[in-house]
Parts: sequence; C-alpha cells; structure tokens
Amino acid sequence: MSRRPRIDPVVWQPPVPSPRARLHASDPPMPLPEFRPVGAAGPEDVVIHPDGHLYTGVADGRILRLGLAGGPPKEVASTGGRPLGVEVGPDGDLVVSDAYRGVLRIDPTSGAVDVLADGFRLCDNAAVARDGTIWFSDSSQRHDLAHWRADILEHTGTGRLLRRDPSGSVEVVLEGLQFANGVALAADESFVAVAETGAYRISRVWLTGPRAGQHDILVDNLPGFPDNLSTGTDGRIWIALATPRNPQLDRLLPRPPALRKVVWALPLALQPAPARTIWVQAVDKTGTVVTDLQRDGADYHMVTGVREHDGRLYLGSLTESTVAVVPLPRADRQEQSA
Repeated sequence: MSRRPRIDPVVWQPPVPSPRARLHASDPPMPLPEFRPVGAAGPEDVVIHPDGHLYTGVADGRILRLGLAGGPPKEVASTGGRPLGVEVGPDGDLVVSDAYRGVLRIDPTSGAVDVLADGFRLCDNAAVARDGTIWFSDSSQRHDLAHWRADILEHTGTGRLLRRDPSGSVEVVLEGLQFANGVALAADESFVAVAETGAYRISRVWLTGPRAGQHDILVDNLPGFPDNLSTGTDGRIWIALATPRNPQLDRLLPRPPALRKVVWALPLALQPAPARTIWVQAVDKTGTVVTDLQRDGADYHMVTGVREHDGRLYLGSLTESTVAVVPLPRADRQEQSA
C-alpha cells in the first residue's frame, strides 16, 4: 500500500445497531455457494450479458468473460486501471466504472475501450437507464481506492452521485454522501438509489412523479456496510453487504477526532478490520427487506457485487479470486415467478 494520507476526522453519531447486526447468519442461512475461478484477484462486480455470459473486472485491470455454467475465463479488454462496477448498456456494450480512469464504454466483441467521463477520485459503480443515461458514483473526493479505509474512518462525506446524459453532459445530482458506492435504478426508473457505505444506508433520488428531483432515504441503519447494488428481475434492489457493522468503529466515530488519527497511524492489523461473512439482502421499492441471506465467511468474504439471474445469485468480491454462485431459496424463486 502507498504512503497513508492525512485524515481530518469528523465527529458522527452512528445509529444504534439493530438486533440483526449482532447475528452471524440468516435464518435459514444462505445456501452453500459454488465457486467459479476467474484466475485473478478481485472480481469486484459481476453482470450477466444478453449474450449468456458473465462479465467481471479484476484487480489487474482486465475485463473477463465467463460461461454461466463454468469454464475458463477469457480476457475481452483491459482498462489500464482498476475496474469496479460493470453494467450492460442498451446497445450491449459494457459500462465500466474504473476507480482511476472514470466511466468507460467497452465493446465486449472487439475489446475497444472509450472514456465516457473522467476526472474523479474514485469512480465506483453505475446504473444505466433504457435511454442510455448513466448514473454513477464518485466515492470520495479526498481518498483513492488504495485508501478507502481512510474515507470510512475520516467520515467527511465527500461522495457524490452523478449523471451522464446520452449527449455526454455530466452533472452532480447528489453530494455530501458517506463513501458513495453502489447505484441501482428502480425497475420502472422512477428513482435511482445509491449506497452510502460509511453511513449504513441507501439514499434515493426521485426521477419521476410529484417528488421528482427530491431525495430521501430508501433504507436506513443497515446491519452491515453496503457496497454494490443491482436491480433484480422482480424489481427488488439487491444489496451486497461487504462486512457487518464494526463495534470498534462505531465507538470511535462519535469520539474526539484525535483518537481516529491515532488509530490511522497504527499498523493495519491493529485497526478496525472487516469481519468475514457472505451476505446479501434485497429490499422492495418501499425499502422493506424482503430477502436476507448470510452465512459464515470461512470460504469467501468481502462480497461487493450481487446479480440475480435465472434463480441464482452471482456474487463478486473485492479480494477473492472466484465468483460465488448461490441458488435462491425456493420461496424467493416462487415470489419472482408469481
């Protein structure tokens, strides 16, 4: 890791953790996953393309294509940076949020890479509307990907949600976010949701109807740190919970900022660390949790991406070298087909 930047912590009183935050598994627990090797570290997000393949970006900058039933991965492009969020645009091209290079368009056939928007500190995740509008997050204006922990510890709230319209114009839609992360559109595109990892919540901006242009909270006081979001085939918003709430961090955040400066100067092993778990939740358009799947993270952890397809969940991870595939419980499959 590069030299640590200075932090200027802000006092914040986190919400009292819910009883769910103290549990280590859902009831019933998440079904046992299968693991699909990608041959590289950090398939942070995943997307299912209409061509029947899964696409992901890994730590060395490559975009990989995998068969849904398994098999060796194939390199289709390289961003030259660190791809995080991966989406499919209306024309079938991939829309990739690269932490260092910005919003990219990638032709999955030729591998051609075009920059759609750049100049951001930490471009993280996106959602693409049917007309080609791209909603994307810039996690922090102070810290880059190598120092994401600094932003969580500092809590200055410089994250942003931005919009790129089909003409190429880019505007800030929402700012002051606590590590802006995953982005997802409602199935009817009535709102766009953005995860605030550092605040344990999902914020929302209304795009249509009487509240168009207004913003509110879709889900508050989550039991873990939300990462990428995606929209399920039944309109649910899936949330990848990278790790549970950390009691040490919750105790530090409301205390004098000097304490966090001391913690930041400690060796990484002595700082509050992510706990191992595999965890996803889904909420409906009212923010009500309708699916909650968690299990022990001994074999997989730091789930940062989730995508639902054909009765299965495909999970990505910032740190693992495989994609996890989880069969949806029968009750969830029945609800989707109802």
